[in-house]
Amino acid sequence: MGSVCSMLLCDKGLAVRMWGYDAKQLTQIKDKKENFKFLPGYKLPGSLEFEPSDSEILKNAELVISAVPCQYMRPVWQRLKQYTNTAVPIVSVAKGIENDTLLRPSQIISDVLGEKIKVITLSGPTIAEEIAKKLPATATAASKDERLAGMVQEIFNAPYLRVYRNSDIIGVELAGAMKNVIAIAAGIVDGIRIGNNAKAALLCRGLAEITRLGVAMGAREQTFAGLSGLGDLVTTCISPAGRNRSFGQRIGKGQAVKDATEATESVVEGITTCKSVMDLARKYKIDMPITEAVYQILFKGKSVSTAIGELMARQLKAE
Repeated sequence: MGSVCSMLLCDKGLAVRMWGYDAKQLTQIKDKKENFKFLPGYKLPGSLEFEPSDSEILKNAELVISAVPCQYMRPVWQRLKQYTNTAVPIVSVAKGIENDTLLRPSQIISDVLGEKIKVITLSGPTIAEEIAKKLPATATAASKDERLAGMVQEIFNAPYLRVYRNSDIIGVELAGAMKNVIAIAAGIVDGIRIGNNAKAALLCRGLAEITRLGVAMGAREQTFAGLSGLGDLVTTCISPAGRNRSFGQRIGKGQAVKDATEATESVVEGITTCKSVMDLARKYKIDMPITEAVYQILFKGKSVSTAIGELMARQLKAE
């Protein structure tokens, strides 16, 4: 996603510098002009600059984009903290919930850099490869400060990416994180081939439990019916390119969790997020049966058939 953001902003004529935690890999990307590992086949713009130095990357920056996977954000920002100007806004495009602390991406950044830092979340149904192809897409810029959300909306809006704004950063971040867990379940449904009726039910009931937890944590209910909620959920659950869905599909086809994880090139955020969501569900006393089933499959060795049987046998109730 960091590469895609760089491509989009370069297309808009903005000066963009790219940094990576691994200077050797960054040099390889620079030489190939392509993020060969995570976005192969798409050339990076000639105007894109590369900066391996920790002390130089943030110098004179007017806006910073944080595209580090959620569970790795804290050490990266601790590494860059001494070079950070708290007056410069940070746009987070990560989706997840940190294990143990149960903090969202914007909260992790604030926890490391201090409460003065301005963080905006950019989220929604934005599959990186489709953005790279300049296929029509939408996203949501979210911040408690609507002025900042509007600024990011203007910066990222493009002929192929329509950006909306939202002041409910809690809901936008929680939706973006939790949908990855439901996407693993959707992949399992695809892998065992139990039909579209089952998948439709999964998305509907998955959205219901995501919304329940989100509202309990202070989010607005309507956020979960929007782009960063329902929109992102649908995209992640149906796209063949979705890492979480593909991971779940391997499990549904009978692959062991360990093997399915190792077969995935990039980070499957839904695995670690599932742990955090279950911790939050217990903390807020929210019933999340689908998330619980995924957790049991991933971490407790429960079989897919047993988990599905238990879900179908739950006590009948009103919708």
